[in-house]
Amino acid sequence: MSGPFAVYPSLRDKLVFITGGASGIGAELVAAFAAQGARVAFADIADDAAHAVCTAVAEAGHLAPQYRHCDLKDIAALQAAITEAGRLGPISVLVNNAANDQRHRFETVTAEYWDERMATNLRHQFFAIQAVAPIMSAAGGGSIINLGSMSWRAGQGGMPAYTAAKAAIEGLTRGMARDLGPDKIRVNCVVPGWIMTQRQIDLWLTPEAEADLMRSQCLKQKLVPADVARLVLWLAADDSRMCTSQMWIVDGGRL
Repeated sequence: MSGPFAVYPSLRDKLVFITGGASGIGAELVAAFAAQGARVAFADIADDAAHAVCTAVAEAGHLAPQYRHCDLKDIAALQAAITEAGRLGPISVLVNNAANDQRHRFETVTAEYWDERMATNLRHQFFAIQAVAPIMSAAGGGSIINLGSMSWRAGQGGMPAYTAAKAAIEGLTRGMARDLGPDKIRVNCVVPGWIMTQRQIDLWLTPEAEADLMRSQCLKQKLVPADVARLVLWLAADDSRMCTSQMWIVDGGRL
C-alpha cells in the first residue's frame, strides 16, 4: 500500500488471523496488516499463491506471515489452524474474508450444491468466531471483521446461494456483536462493492460492465483491494474502539 495513508500504533505486534489470504482482497489484507507491524497468520487452499504472498511480505521488509493450508469447509481443520496460530500469542483480530462468488442458475441448484455454497461462504465465519472468542475474551477484547457483499443489496441475480449466504453474514454480525460485546469483542461487517481483483477482471470486467459500473457509482473510479483493506485496518485498530454491530460499505457510492 503506497501513499500517505494511516499508521495505527495499536496494531503493532497484534496477532491477526485472516481466512482466504492467498489472493485478491485477502492477499491485500495480509500485506496491509504486516505493513502495520502486526503478526499475521492466514489460511487458504492455494499453496503456491499463499507462499508467494509470504515471500512478497518478507521482501517488503515486514515479518513473514504464518500460512496454513486449510479447506475452510472442514471446520475441525479451520479451528485447529486457529488454535495453532494462537500459539504465537492471543489472537486480537479475526478477518473472515474467504468466499467464492461462483455463478449458478437457480434451476440447477441441488440440495448438495446449496449446502456446499453455505459451507464455502457462510458457515466457516461462524465457527472461526466460535474458536477465537474465548481467546479474545481471555485477552480482554478483540475485533472481528466479517466480509459481506453488496451483490444481494443491489438485487444481483445469477447466484442465489451466494447472495443468500452473504446476506446472512450481516445477521450473523449483528447477533454476535450483541453476544460478544460484554467481553469487549467488537464485531463488524465490511460490505465491498465491485472490487477489481484479478479474478473479477479476468472473468467479468467487460467494457460494457465497466461503463455500467461507472454510471452507477458516485465516484467514477474502480475500486481495488487496498480500498477494502484500509477500512478493515481501521476497524481492527483501537481507533474504532466503540464501533460494533455495523455494516461498513465501500463501493464508491453505488448503492
